[in-house]
Amino acid sequence: MGGTDDGLVTRTCSGSVEEVLGRLRSELDLRGLRLFAVIDHGEAARDVGLELNHEVVAVFGNAAVGTKLMQRNPRAGIDLPLRILIWDDHGTTMTAYTPATVIGERFALDPAELPIDKLTDLLEELSVAVSRPTRG
Repeated sequence: MGGTDDGLVTRTCSGSVEEVLGRLRSELDLRGLRLFAVIDHGEAARDVGLELNHEVVAVFGNAAVGTKLMQRNPRAGIDLPLRILIWDDHGTTMTAYTPATVIGERFALDPAELPIDKLTDLLEELSVAVSRPTRG
């Protein structure tokens, strides 16, 4: 796991972008979370004649939880639903996410009143779970 001054938590993963995304889909299903969208930046780049290593953003969450955050501060909707970036960094698959604590601080959301820490834990758990191959 790593971090930079950009506020993101990054992790190296086993397997391809597609495999990591598949593991994320499975983890979301297990937790009863909705996958709202997968944005394929690499495909969009190719569509306009540009090159970009494979890179996708998975947008997911639970509307009942996210809505509570946006009710406190509608601007939090710029960072919600939650998302994880998965990309090919010259042959190494990586993930990155913004911890919910950063989102909470950005929009003055009180972690004593809202599940900010639980969301941060969820993102970390998902990141760890998808970083290694599924056993079975």
